[in-house]
Amino acid sequence: MSEIDLSNYVVQVSGVSKKFKDLKALKELSFSVEKATCLGLLGPNGSGKTTMMKILYGKTLRDNPQVSQVSVFGYDPTTNELEIKYLSGIVPQEDNLDAELSVWQNLVIYSRFYGLSKKDYLPRLNYLLNFMELQPKRDSKIRELSGGMRRRLIIARALINSPRLLILDEPTTGLDPQVRHVIWEKLRLLKKEGVSILLTTHYMEEAFQICDKLIILHKGEKILEGEPNFLIEKNIEKYVLEILNLDHFEKVERKISVPRVEKTGNCYFIYSNDLEKLKQIRDKFSAGDSYLRQSNLEDLFLKITGRQLGD
Repeated sequence: MSEIDLSNYVVQVSGVSKKFKDLKALKELSFSVEKATCLGLLGPNGSGKTTMMKILYGKTLRDNPQVSQVSVFGYDPTTNELEIKYLSGIVPQEDNLDAELSVWQNLVIYSRFYGLSKKDYLPRLNYLLNFMELQPKRDSKIRELSGGMRRRLIIARALINSPRLLILDEPTTGLDPQVRHVIWEKLRLLKKEGVSILLTTHYMEEAFQICDKLIILHKGEKILEGEPNFLIEKNIEKYVLEILNLDHFEKVERKISVPRVEKTGNCYFIYSNDLEKLKQIRDKFSAGDSYLRQSNLEDLFLKITGRQLGD
């Protein structure tokens, strides 16, 4: 194995494109992941998030590798796929556990892929079961586990080799809030231990809670990049008034100069930096017909990528 890149970046991507027949999944995407930080890739379905993840660990080949760059610990996945997998942990979208085996057996088999002896894997696997709060289910068959337990087991499996980079593709999709919060806490602990994380998610709260930096993708292109709070502060108004009853909204709109408005279905979203202006509009509606709050990452995401399916 060649020498590992010891710079401050564990992942460096420059000018990466990928085309599937007539679909351009990625268009000259560039980004980097620093040590012991979490980078989140956000975007609607089909924006290129999973394609980029698969390029990083060699499951998908990028177009024109001679004019683009992908470096993971100094390795290019087109030629050093195994070296990257040896240093990384991968949590795919799909549940690919062996349903016929127990929790323990799934972990043991995976540990053998890394050449771990029984002496080495016994303490490691017990540690991971405790870390992911799965020790009571050690001998349970996979089919007996809940969705949240399966997801935690897949994350535990990805940590067997003590990876320096953890790649998570929508790790908490479909899980209840309690399980999501448990996983978030574990990811924060891993960052403190020096693990770098690359995450895709559709949960805006998840991205805000865990990620040090975000990239918003749309139709294969990078639209925005930066720290979550910075992106919100610089790219969207501070407050939003949600109008839930539209019966007399148009009459109100004619009487008052309304700030920026977005509409979806039967709801209006009125954005402004002027809190008093929004309060003035809110007071013209009955209690329960409106909701005034601070803008958040989801508001920014919808502003950038569109509220309607297919936008």
